[in-house]
Amino acid sequence: MHCPSLVAALLAAAVVVAPPSMAGDWPEFRGAGAMGHSDAKNVPVRWSATENVAWKTAIPGEGWSSPVLLGGRLYLTSAIPGEGGGLSLAVFCIDAATGKVRWQTNVLETATAGPAIHSKNGHASPTPIATPGGVYVHFGHHGTAALGLDGRVLWRQTSVSYQPVHGNGGSPVLVDGLLVFSADGADRPRVVALDAKDGSVRWQTPRETPAKRKFSFSTPLVIGEPGQRQVISPGSGAVCAYDPADGRELWRVLHGEGYSVIPRPVLAHGLLFVGTGYDRPLIHAIRTGGSGDVTATHLAWTLAKGAPNTPSMVVVDDLLYCVSDAGIASAIEARTGQVAWTERLGGNFSASILHADGRLYLQNEEGMGFVLKPGRAFEVLARNDLGERSLASHAVEDGALYIRTKSSLYRIGEPPARRRE
Repeated sequence: MHCPSLVAALLAAAVVVAPPSMAGDWPEFRGAGAMGHSDAKNVPVRWSATENVAWKTAIPGEGWSSPVLLGGRLYLTSAIPGEGGGLSLAVFCIDAATGKVRWQTNVLETATAGPAIHSKNGHASPTPIATPGGVYVHFGHHGTAALGLDGRVLWRQTSVSYQPVHGNGGSPVLVDGLLVFSADGADRPRVVALDAKDGSVRWQTPRETPAKRKFSFSTPLVIGEPGQRQVISPGSGAVCAYDPADGRELWRVLHGEGYSVIPRPVLAHGLLFVGTGYDRPLIHAIRTGGSGDVTATHLAWTLAKGAPNTPSMVVVDDLLYCVSDAGIASAIEARTGQVAWTERLGGNFSASILHADGRLYLQNEEGMGFVLKPGRAFEVLARNDLGERSLASHAVEDGALYIRTKSSLYRIGEPPARRRE
């Protein structure tokens, strides 16, 4: 790793040259609020592979990290095959207006691709975090890094190793100067915090639960006010809250043998909504607060029908919206768990739901985008086919959606110069 003094100087320089953070930025997985909401306006409703496409940029290699947006630049990662079976784990910066690749940095090199991965996973699945001080990228068991907004590597951290199952998936979260992520592999599952300034390990907390299968891929959610932060991190067998200062477990809710937990939690109406993974997915609504094992006292309701294994949910007003991996979409009364409607959309789903401009955006794995009207009656506003495999979640800003497919990144919507007022 780089020496701390050099890292501090580079970070300071990055802050000086950084473009300003804008209200329409989408800086991490699921946006600025981390729960799938955007205040963007004039978001496109209809598109295809050839219609309402401002630009389409080819992305080398493979990866299902979702694009993030800061100051008119998009960031995403990819795993590029090299000689001898190895991989270059790369970060791309793309001009949001033109689609031009501004820079590419190969952050980590691997000698081999490692253990077999799931067809819905990869070596570049976690989504970056973009800040005015730089971009943080995570490649699961391969390592983690920070880059300046000019593409310079500020630090690399490769000492947090574990045996992965099916690849890597969970994205990190930035809280109180720490980069926190789950390391739920085949054994010794744990939650890890790195110092965001230099990548040093600040704490590692073992995740001890009764679940037989230990591996999971969830992205944490930070809740609470400054000084009272909690990092909510679902894993196999339990949803746990941690104190970001020292990694101490504050409370937990057990959920049996659920494993391979993927959805990021959402918070609304004093309730956390979490998925419990395979083999029988459930949605748990959990009251916040408490101490220790609060399974018996803090579960508000549980629902099995239509529960997602992979896509994260979203709450709009009083309704929780979800889509199962098999394409069953549901609207659920958030406070009670009563189902308002459930409908089959078609196809399989991995991407998380986006709420923007008064509409719900969902994308299936075959590249079909669905636009729904929120409410207690099911209403499809549009079906939009890109015709290419897509597992990544959307990024969004005024007048544009950014959609990653197997080989490309699309800007859906008119280019800024042509957009009508």
